[in-house]
Formats: sequence, structure tokens, C-alpha cells
Amino acid sequence: MQVQDTPLVRKLGAFVALSDPELEILGRMHGRPRSFPAGVDMVHEGQVKRSAYVLASGWVCSYKTVAGGGRQIVDFQVPGDFLGLRSLLFRTADHNIEPVTRVEASEVLISELIDGFTRAPRLATAVLWAASRDEAMVVEHLVSIGRRNAQERTAHFLLELGARLTLVGLGTQEGYACPLSQYLLADALGLSAVHINRVLRELREAGLMSFQKGRVEFHDFAALVALADFDLAYLDHDGPLLK
Repeated sequence: MQVQDTPLVRKLGAFVALSDPELEILGRMHGRPRSFPAGVDMVHEGQVKRSAYVLASGWVCSYKTVAGGGRQIVDFQVPGDFLGLRSLLFRTADHNIEPVTRVEASEVLISELIDGFTRAPRLATAVLWAASRDEAMVVEHLVSIGRRNAQERTAHFLLELGARLTLVGLGTQEGYACPLSQYLLADALGLSAVHINRVLRELREAGLMSFQKGRVEFHDFAALVALADFDLAYLDHDGPLLK
């Protein structure tokens, strides 16, 4: 795959119109590919001497556990996302990273990041934008768990995933492939798997969307957006701000 066609370049290109030298630097970030099986943590909370990764294919979740053994999934990462970038800058990893599916990811050392940002400050701006967008998503997830009901919360989250996947060429307004189980959605949305099952059935019976056989289908996109009060502005997908 040419570097300009990679999910990372598609994503960062939404904020910065990337030049050939910047594409060359991003290409080098794909120079250390690795494969990881599903269900085995890539990064452990408290781990030191870590690497960051650029996710090329597959899905990953970031999560924290509590003393009683419960798990809160903070977010899911999709192709084009950085994995463990914050943990790379901290002395120790502050969360776990687990592949949901088998993934292909390129290892990125902190020395490569600093060198790339020194040579191409606009790339640092693009990565800062990506990190800021991730923070905006965490804010929305907090609002969902605190104030949205189960239907609104589930619809908002699945619409957000669709927007993120569309940005990197893996989704459309009609839907997208999704490997998440109801248990994973439950851990992300603060609901039980039984509750998730009921909500998905209600949304399907209302003719709004369906999630079956590994695919999310939007049947009435506008009505689903209205139900979830989903405003795409926080994802900032309107095109490059830096030309």
C-alpha cells in the first residue's frame, strides 16, 4: 500500500494538507510492522519501556480495570489511530491496550516521533489535532455515560464509530463492518450485555439501524442522528485547516 493510501495519512490529511517530505516521514513510521493476536494485551497498565504503534488494520480497545475485577473500556481504536502515544510520553503506561481482532500495527519509537516532529512541525500539529480529537471523544463518552439514556448512548457511540471509519475509507453513511461483541459494547457504554441486546433490538424494530452478523447498518440515518443528538462538529472532519 502506498503511504498516501494508509489510514493514518487519510486521518491526518483531514487536518493538514501533507507535503511529500511529510509523507516520507509518515512512511518511515510504517517501517517496523508487527502482528498481534486478539485478546492478548499489547500494553499493560504500569508497563515501562514501551513503544507506540500506528494501527494499520484490525480493532483495538483501551481499558482500565478496577479492584473488583470490572473493566471500563475507554475507547476503541480503528485503523489510522495511534496506540499508546500518551503512555510513550509518560514514564509508565496508564491503561491497557488489547486487540479485539488480529491486528497489524507498526511500532514507532519516541526518538522517531521527536525526529519527525523536529523536521516537520506541521506533522506535530496534525498529531496534536488527532490527540485533541481523541480528548473530545472522551468528553462525549463521559456525557453519554452521565446524561444520555441507553438508546441515545448506544446510537451516539455507533454513529461516532461510523464517522471515524468513514474518515479512513472504511465506512459510509449506510454502515460499516464492526467486530464488537455486545459484551465489549457493554464495557464501553456502562451497560450490561443484556441491556445492550435490548437496546439494539429496539433500534432495529424502530427502523433506525441494525447490528447483526458483524455489520452496523443505518436504515434511517437522519432519524438516528436526531435521536442521539449527534453533532459531527466535535470530530472536526470538515477538511484541512493547514493547507
